[in-house]
Amino acid sequence: MSPTNSEIAALDGEGRIPAYVARPDADTTRAIIVIPEIFGVNEGIRKKADDWAALGYLAIAPDIFWRFAPGVELSPDIEAEFQEALGYFGQYDADLGVKDIEAAIRWLRSQGATKVGCVGFCLGGRLAYMAATRTDIDASVGYYGVMIDTMLNEAHAIAKPLMLHIPTEDHFVDHAAQAKIHEALDPNPKVRLHDYPGLDHGFAATMGNRRNDDGAQLADSRTRDFFAQALA
Repeated sequence: MSPTNSEIAALDGEGRIPAYVARPDADTTRAIIVIPEIFGVNEGIRKKADDWAALGYLAIAPDIFWRFAPGVELSPDIEAEFQEALGYFGQYDADLGVKDIEAAIRWLRSQGATKVGCVGFCLGGRLAYMAATRTDIDASVGYYGVMIDTMLNEAHAIAKPLMLHIPTEDHFVDHAAQAKIHEALDPNPKVRLHDYPGLDHGFAATMGNRRNDDGAQLADSRTRDFFAQALA
């Protein structure tokens, strides 16, 4: 299977963004953007999009590295590919990335969606937070988002529901960073934070060595309930 099966227009005439699109069996006005980790639109991300389509949402997973590594599909469990992904993360411009999320929002609305949510993982979790602060998306969910603690000055702009899943032993987001996130966001009635004691980055991966079944099932059930309410 190709990692992407479609493409959408980027903002400002920049080009076309490759994307994986999963359509539900029936027409719908609800949509989900699945924002990948640093490993591209790989099998795990496609499965997440398929799962949302099975629940009746129009789902799209944009290729966030399309500007410099289009079509890349990597495994976090293969060390060489993990290191390659870290290199792409170093090249990535999140300010441009959130414009790509905006492009996905516009495309979904052109397809008939009146309620659009996004769910992101790792770097995608950071983008989900940025979508909540910089776009008019209807709801956002971030799993183990990185560097959110460095962007809390944008939290005042959160106008729609946001949920963050925080594994307490995330080796990319230390306890001090988690404390800053809680301090800044706990008072915000639009935001719900969930801690997962003892779990590490990547615990809700669809497959592979990082997955923790109990934690993933709990977080995913909370996400499904969140979107069922926020995108109703």
